[in-house]
Amino acid sequence: MSTRSAADFAAELPSGGVLAGLDLGTKTIGVAFCDAEWRFATAAETIIRRKQAQDFAELRRLAGGRALAGIVLGYPVNMDGTDGPRAQATRAFARALETEFALPALLWDERLSTVAVTREMIAADMSRAKRAERVDALAAAHILQAAIDALALTA
Repeated sequence: MSTRSAADFAAELPSGGVLAGLDLGTKTIGVAFCDAEWRFATAAETIIRRKQAQDFAELRRLAGGRALAGIVLGYPVNMDGTDGPRAQATRAFARALETEFALPALLWDERLSTVAVTREMIAADMSRAKRAERVDALAAAHILQAAIDALALTA
């Protein structure tokens, strides 16, 4: 069952393994992975969304030989903290992910993650085209890093 609590998520995780981070959009899914010690999140790729089965096949391909232990999914909470239609769609996607991959999922507040990543890319003088190409995967890494930092505090 997907959760919004890092402590509950940590209790469901096996020891060891890699976590995947996802920034779910209507047209794309940004994907990131962390190392097995859950210290560093790294952007992987951005998947162009198709049908859910194809999205899951792409996630499996990206996971490759990694021993996935769990999935952190960016949760699009409104700025006032309420859930909107995108949050509902994300919860449904998380349930399907948990069933498909037989892994626990953590719904992580993603407010302003894309803004933070975009600011970092602008500060690094990255071109607009490069920013558009990398923003979703970098947002997934930003979300995953925040979650693994919180998991470290619960340990």
